[in-house]
Amino acid sequence: MLELSILGFLAEEPLHGYELKERIKALTGHVRPVSDGALYPAITRLVGAGLLDQRTEPGASAAPRRILALTGKGREELLERLRRPKQTEITDHVRFNTVLAFLRHLPDRHEQAAVLRRRLDFLETPASFFYESGKPVRAEETDDLFRQGMLRVARATGEAERAWLREAIALLEQPV
Repeated sequence: MLELSILGFLAEEPLHGYELKERIKALTGHVRPVSDGALYPAITRLVGAGLLDQRTEPGASAAPRRILALTGKGREELLERLRRPKQTEITDHVRFNTVLAFLRHLPDRHEQAAVLRRRLDFLETPASFFYESGKPVRAEETDDLFRQGMLRVARATGEAERAWLREAIALLEQPV
């Protein structure tokens, strides 16, 4: 997801490493913090693969800054990752939000809708945090106040997300 975030933010504009890190932190940092020890090796891999270009320019004070930009090959890689997200990028809420943050870069509305449909299909499969005899436990079926809270919040969040996904898919599938 770190690489997708890097490619996605650089599709919007060239950035230096610190700006890029701050944008990634704003997107997922409260849940999955990004460290320099993860970010800069990822940037180096992407530069080595020809997905990013880097140039040095004078810094605001004295130190030069490394500016990163997406290459044509990097844009194609971003689009491919958005067209065909891994299953964990559909099922994991934080990972899906990262895909969602950059899905607008995918130019084909039907491809965008297909990604949203995969998430909707996943969310429509009955699931729970807790199971009894292989059956999902609903909030009304437990006496545990805290588990009830977890299950009720998850249900409300899921209902809201499914409603939005249905609206967005219908909009994307309308003739232009």
